[in-house]
Amino acid sequence: MHRRSALGGAITALATAAAGVLVAAAVSTAPAVAAPAGTGTGYLHTVGNRIVDSTGATVRITGINWFGMETDNKTFHGLWSTNPWRGQIDKMASLGYNTLRVPYSNDALKPGATASGINDFVNPDLVGLSPLQILDKVIGYAGGKGMRVILDRHRPTSAGQSPLWYTPTVSEATWINDWKMLAQRYAGNTTVIGADLHNEPHAEGTNPAATGACWGCGDPARDWRLAAERAGNAILSVQPNWLIFVEGVSCPSGGLSNVWDNDPSNDEDCGWWGGNLTKAKDFPVRLDVPNRLVYSPHEYATSVFEQNWFKSPDFPDNLPGIWDKYWGYLHKQNIAPIMMGEFGSTLADPRDRVWLEKLMAYTGTGLDGMSFTYWSWNPNSGDTGGIALDDWTSINTTKQAILQPYLIPPVGGGGGPTPTPTATPTSTPSPTGGCTAAYRQVNAWQGGFQGELTVTNTGTATVNPWQVTWSWPAGVSLASGWNATVTQSGTTVTAAAPTWAGALAPGASVTVGFTANGSSAAPGTVRLNGVAC
Repeated sequence: MHRRSALGGAITALATAAAGVLVAAAVSTAPAVAAPAGTGTGYLHTVGNRIVDSTGATVRITGINWFGMETDNKTFHGLWSTNPWRGQIDKMASLGYNTLRVPYSNDALKPGATASGINDFVNPDLVGLSPLQILDKVIGYAGGKGMRVILDRHRPTSAGQSPLWYTPTVSEATWINDWKMLAQRYAGNTTVIGADLHNEPHAEGTNPAATGACWGCGDPARDWRLAAERAGNAILSVQPNWLIFVEGVSCPSGGLSNVWDNDPSNDEDCGWWGGNLTKAKDFPVRLDVPNRLVYSPHEYATSVFEQNWFKSPDFPDNLPGIWDKYWGYLHKQNIAPIMMGEFGSTLADPRDRVWLEKLMAYTGTGLDGMSFTYWSWNPNSGDTGGIALDDWTSINTTKQAILQPYLIPPVGGGGGPTPTPTATPTSTPSPTGGCTAAYRQVNAWQGGFQGELTVTNTGTATVNPWQVTWSWPAGVSLASGWNATVTQSGTTVTAAAPTWAGALAPGASVTVGFTANGSSAAPGTVRLNGVAC
């Protein structure tokens, strides 16, 4: 994984998989307009402290981190489990997470990079694909569920995090060129909304011999604010529609305080790696394309490090003031939006539950609240654990219950409070004229198979909502399905239309994908809304 450490209770570091913090605010300068979908329409941009869609409607990112592409596996963790990759995304969306933050390392982008740790019986469609090709599939499927994706350059190499955005083996030019490649690869794909430029820049070396990332110090080799401008503007030169997510540092000087000199006057006020944005008001990130900047701090609890404020006698009442100081002021003063990129905890310490409840309340409720991506989906995050439990299927209900009131589900994702409820149809129209069905077996393995059933409305009327049913021989059971809500009762399988694609017009087709347990068998007695195909 990846996590942090600290020095003198002032500096905190991360070194495992990543971390997360929500960013919140109780103050909004303009009323939020309900977005037409959970994550809006088209590309996103900013207005003051709000993120808005292409129509100007306010969007709140309430997402989750799914890491692994930054590790030696070079692809998402949990692909080794018995829960198929689509099933995991289905669960995230159903819980109300509308965005995926995807950490990666530059190693995963190299030509010839190989993904590992994939259960080829459960995920046969990923076998032989490169890390980028797997990312393509995840983005495509998540987008079909109404989710968005933020790409996070988490590490230069899979070996570990770095205080600066470059290392002796991964240059700044490589960092920027890889970002431009990704921006071009996903140009026109509105599922991918932006770039989190570098994960958790932080201090290194003891002042005055600082060697880590500073903010506003003016040294091009260490000033993270200047580097963020160079990378952000390079990305916007090829993809002007992306949001640019900029994390903080740990110590604005870029160095650790000398706590042994007995001189408190030069002991700097530091914070979590990536979590200190105290200098952003005086030294803002300047981008060539306006309304693209989002600040993205990280925030953690005692399971990551015992910061001094957790031991203060006025805990937890001291927490909002700490968040105001490090990053919340940017939202409250309408300077820029906040998107807490990482925050999380095992909740093993009772104080951590109080911390999480306070933090979520600080972010605010509804569309006016600050955006965030929780750390993490993965249960194998060493010092935080995950929303998923060790089977990658069951859910940590304690954590989810705290987060649930703040989640804005993707349209079609279900879960949580739905911003705009839709009426339930009282009838299920049948296609006038019938339908056709075509089946393709995609793959097969010992004990299971994968297939795609394409049904075309050959009638003259739109079917809304559509529903496809078919039969299987005894002994064949559904494992997972996509592009519809797929269920099985006895030998009958039902694929119900998702809310984001409920209508099937005359001449239009829908392809329902699935994996199944048992001997390979083509769907029999296929019907569209009760009419045999």
